[in-house]
Amino acid sequence: MKRAHTILVVDDEKTIADGLRLTLESEGYGVRTAGSVREALGALVQGDPHAAIVDLMLPDGDGLQLTRELKRRDPALEVLVITAYGSVRKAMEATKGAGAFHVLEKPFEPDELLGLLENALEHRKLVGENADLKRRLVDQVTDTEILGSAPGIQRVLETVAAVADADANVLIVGESGTGKELLANALHEQSHRRSGPWIKINCAALPKDLIESELFGHTRGAFTGATTEKIGLLEEADGGSLLLDEITEMPMDLQAKLLRVLEERMVRRLGAAKAVPVDFRLISSTNQSPDVALRDGHLRQDLYFRINTVSIEVPPLRERRDDIPILVRAFLDRYRTKHARAVEGIDPEAYRRLLSWSWPGNVRELQHVLEGAMVLSDGVIRPDHLPPAIQRAAQARPATLAGPVLSGSLDEALEEWERRMILDALQQTQGVQARAAKILGVSERSLWYRIKKLGIQVRTPDDTAPA
Repeated sequence: MKRAHTILVVDDEKTIADGLRLTLESEGYGVRTAGSVREALGALVQGDPHAAIVDLMLPDGDGLQLTRELKRRDPALEVLVITAYGSVRKAMEATKGAGAFHVLEKPFEPDELLGLLENALEHRKLVGENADLKRRLVDQVTDTEILGSAPGIQRVLETVAAVADADANVLIVGESGTGKELLANALHEQSHRRSGPWIKINCAALPKDLIESELFGHTRGAFTGATTEKIGLLEEADGGSLLLDEITEMPMDLQAKLLRVLEERMVRRLGAAKAVPVDFRLISSTNQSPDVALRDGHLRQDLYFRINTVSIEVPPLRERRDDIPILVRAFLDRYRTKHARAVEGIDPEAYRRLLSWSWPGNVRELQHVLEGAMVLSDGVIRPDHLPPAIQRAAQARPATLAGPVLSGSLDEALEEWERRMILDALQQTQGVQARAAKILGVSERSLWYRIKKLGIQVRTPDDTAPA
């Protein structure tokens, strides 16, 4: 017997409607019948059905108009359109716009109908599960997701995987927006301390007069305003991991005290007579070059040696342009769900500008640009949806990607844009891949891989045409 699914049957021929009802009820379906558009819409008062079987010709309207209305009210509803011989072509053409699941020609066998109905309900279930998964991914995006396949970011990920489960101190160096905190999250989540506390401290955000109290804690009466006892963040990190973000912004006198904590594994609250033991894994990050920070007196050399057991340098986005298409796909998919916007495509010129922009704000900037473009767009992201600075940016090569706005799935569209750009560059260089790679801002190896993946035939002036 079938599960608890309700099917709406709409047909003005009573014998057909009754026959469908008996067939469906024998399989365990709940059935509602209607003989017109008006009756069908009235039947929705009892609740939304899981699927509908709708005749193309109804006495008070078009079955396809009813299909559109049913889909408008419940986009997840699957509709089977049934039609008499001679109207199939018309129904097939119109159904594409109406959103019906399938067109079935009369007369049909009950088993054929039941098979199609089962497929329609399974499709509804899969679409629902996929939408639910996307919603959960948007609402609960893990802070350890690091996207990219370029050699630079792959080396970083390999290092993270190699050292994550060790207790070695790690220093992450990279420009703002490159994903240093994501890497720190990954180090903690992949370590044996993952079930312990995960304490993050932005040294640049804490006021100078409060940072010591925040880090070390204090006793009651330790200083003016200390009316209660406070546990410091270093103590709170006991048994887990501690991130000191922008560590070069920490005052030098506190750097000396932090060094003592790391050496002795003991913390003394302000005003306390005794120190307490602490056990945490230290992860530090900075957007400054350590050499510059040491030279300018922003980082103690002895502390640097202590926190730099393992060093991870995160490449800026301009040095891993191969990853931009990957990031574009991921961010657009995320924000399409978050903002409930249907993205039909990206204008080729807009996509080319994304690829050619220098991204001084790195991945974070790309993320914000795409979210803003998504909100402004009418379904297609165009150059005027991008920030003014990117719109005004000088182009490194002429815009020869003219053509219609691409549609279809986002992955298919992006692949087609990549194909156009590669063919354009190869045309400019007469098929010389090394020069084409420079124009595109990618490595020769990456271009070779993309040419092979997309099945592009490369011809040079020396090639002879086949006989």
